[in-house]
Order: sequence, then structure tokens, then C-alpha cells
Amino acid sequence: MTVPMPDPARLAAWMRAHVADFSGDLRIEKFSGGQSNPTYHLSAGDRHYVLRRKPPGILLPSAHAVDREFRIISSLARTDVPVAHAYALCEDDAVIGSMFYVMSFVSGRIFWDARLPDVSTVQRTAMYDELNRVLASLHGVDPVAAGLGDYGRSEHFVARQIARWTRQYRAAETESIDAMERLIDWLPQYIPADDEVRIVHGDFRLDNVIFDPTTPRILAVLDWELSTLGPPLVDLAYFCMRWRMPPTLLDGLYGTDCAGLGIPDEASFVAAYLKRIGRPAIPTADWEFYIVFNMFRLVSILQGVAARARQGNASNAAAIDTARQARPLAKLAWKIAQHWTPSSRQP
Repeated sequence: MTVPMPDPARLAAWMRAHVADFSGDLRIEKFSGGQSNPTYHLSAGDRHYVLRRKPPGILLPSAHAVDREFRIISSLARTDVPVAHAYALCEDDAVIGSMFYVMSFVSGRIFWDARLPDVSTVQRTAMYDELNRVLASLHGVDPVAAGLGDYGRSEHFVARQIARWTRQYRAAETESIDAMERLIDWLPQYIPADDEVRIVHGDFRLDNVIFDPTTPRILAVLDWELSTLGPPLVDLAYFCMRWRMPPTLLDGLYGTDCAGLGIPDEASFVAAYLKRIGRPAIPTADWEFYIVFNMFRLVSILQGVAARARQGNASNAAAIDTARQARPLAKLAWKIAQHWTPSSRQP
């Protein structure tokens, strides 16, 4: 089935009651991007908003937590992390058929190609540095001071994540992937010691930020669905795994002439981040583990995309093509795991 458009009259009535200064005839347009929570551009007169909703239908446990998204962007508005303004959360499914929230519409640029072909070399360098700065700023936020001290459990984060994403993978399994089975066995044996606890975005990447229309400044970080409390290296490795993947695999950068394009390589990006947050070098064993872990987690997410596509309630029409990346990504993750032997943590 196709995700139904919200009823304009019913939604407008709710917005008049919950969104300050809302008035006029409501117009709704669905954004084409995104694989998870359906997202809509709302307009009334000269005012613009964004609505994020849970998709309808049978969903995986704890997935599509738009209420958590609403909470975190509301809390981060008081920090240096750039986020949209959160107006209101609706937990009443009767309004449009599922839970949703409304936030401000941030006008700017969203880029989908990690090579940034439409900007200059100088701008590419500055934009990757801005991505680095914003990620470091997020990890510099004290969760307790931000009112997010209870936003997630702090202990044994990676072990719980492996268990969670294994369950999600099993619940959404559309085909057997041998490399994934091997990863499910391998990962619990090499978990690094618990790291510091910070707010982690969970899906920090180029196309989840909005850049200023003319400058390399980020105006808002989007898609906080997977955010929680955990080790910041998980976020950093998630962003950096793109340098390990070829262009044919989820727009990876492996084999790209990054220096010629003005894009930092993985090591340079990590070094800049560590300098910003004042952290020493990351042990190689820990870093390689986090790269593999993030690929494993992404495979589970892609299986969820495939499951929703087969049910007919995927947010994006290209969901099936995206889901096909699960098998090659699992193979790549297992290849990295096989070539890395953490002798200090042999099982």
C-alpha cells in the first residue's frame, strides 16, 4: 500500500490548536527523500513547516520513534547544535493515522552525493570541516545539562545494540545472508571497553544536514530517529565508514580521489575530530570494531527497509533498490572483520 497523505482539514484543525500563529489554508507536499519516517512540507500563506510521522502498518519494535526525535530537537535547541524548531508532538493516531510532530522548515541545501560535485574544491573542504565541527559539538553536549540524562541507558551500549539490531534483523529478515550470520557471532566477542557516554545521533551523514544556501555553515541536523546515549565513537565511525565503501555501495568514497576534490581522507577527518574534542588517538582495535559494527547495524536497517517495501508502506519509492545493498554491505563488513585480528582481545 502507498502511505496515505494526511487529511488537510483534520491536520489544519490540529495545527490551529497546537502551533502558535498558524492560520490559513493548509497545503501538503511529501518530500521524496528518506527511507524511514514519511516527511511532508506544510505551507499556509507565507509560513512553512515540516511534519514527520510514523509510517502506518506493522512496524518493528522501537522503530520510527518520532516522539524521541521531537524530544531531542526540543532539548538541543538550547545548545550549540543546529536543529530545527520543534512546535508540537501529536500522539493521537486519529489525526492523520499515526504519531507525528511538526517542526520549522529550514531553507537551505541538502546534498546526496558525498563527492559534492556541485560545489568548489574550497567549499568541499569547508563543508566537511563543518560536518566535523557539528559532530564534535554534539558530542560536547552534557546529556544531563541538556535534560537528556535519561534518554538512554549508559551501560553496555554496544552489547545491547548488537542484541537489538540482531533482533531487528531477524524480525525483518527477507533473505538469508551468510556474512550477516558470521557477524552476529563475531561481534559480541570483540566489544571494546565501555567508553564515555554522550548524545549520539545514530545516523549522522551528509544528507541528514541542511547547509546554508550560500555558505558552508550547517543550519540544522535532521533525522534524529536513532539518537540515544552512547559512546561518541559509534557516531564518528558511522560517518567514516563511507570512506570504506565503494561508490556503487550507498554512495561510498572508497577509491575516490578525495585529495583532488578537497575532501579529507578518513584519517584526517578523525584527527580533526579528536583535536576538537581533546581526545587522544583511538586504539586501532576499537576503531575497526566500530566500523564493522556500524556496517552490521546498517545491514539490519536495510533489511527493515526491504520488509516495509514488501508490505507496501516504505517511505521512499526507491526503497527496494536501497535494500538490495544489504548483502554486499554485509560481505564488506565481514571482509574487514576477517582482515582485522585484535590480538589483545582474542576470544
